[in-house]
Amino acid sequence: MKLLRTIANLGYGSRRDVTAMIREGRVTDAHGEVLYTDDEPAHADVRIDGEPLDPPAGLLLMLHKPVGYTCSTKDRGRLVYDQLPPRFARRSPQLSTVGRLDRDTSGLLLLTDDGALLHRIISPKSKLPKVYEATLAQPLRGDEAAIFASGTLMLESEKTPLLPAELEALSPARARLTLHEGRYHQVRRMFAAVGNHVEALHRSHVGGLALGGLAEGAWRTLGPGEREQLFQQ
Repeated sequence: MKLLRTIANLGYGSRRDVTAMIREGRVTDAHGEVLYTDDEPAHADVRIDGEPLDPPAGLLLMLHKPVGYTCSTKDRGRLVYDQLPPRFARRSPQLSTVGRLDRDTSGLLLLTDDGALLHRIISPKSKLPKVYEATLAQPLRGDEAAIFASGTLMLESEKTPLLPAELEALSPARARLTLHEGRYHQVRRMFAAVGNHVEALHRSHVGGLALGGLAEGAWRTLGPGEREQLFQQ
């Protein structure tokens, strides 16, 4: 792909904007040699103002989503995309969240511009485990683990029971819950079904990936090995 189109598709600006950047000599190779619109250098060799290009199409990144941000671009207020460089919103193909975390949930959120990968992750067939830590309004009763693991729990307005889920008590009013599906507000609705209320919710793992020490609001790209790790359960 020619340089002009490559840079424009990464969201650095319109084709006119990118043409101006190239004319100004701001686009070079790794050795500082000026590049031109029709050049077709290797992606890794291109620099803009001395900085490497953003990753090419096929991007997968991990974001530590803070509370108070939403995943839908149709919502008003703060969006998870506000945590990324503004040009990421202009990438083509478009960068999308892999599933959603609601406004009041923090933790591991994946974003990608790879449609096939997105559908592979969110497909019900994948049954990727997702691990949440919940702080509850009331102490655990003691029977929640058995109820959640039964595979018979029905949520209000649902027509099929939930898949078995694993609950580990972390303290009297804190629990770690591992799900193998992703229904709407599932963790909150599960605890509501047993007479409790989730006051705070955090997702720490998706598949074989862990949030680790990634700071709140920070993000990083994931390499090929981590993509495979995602599907290792």
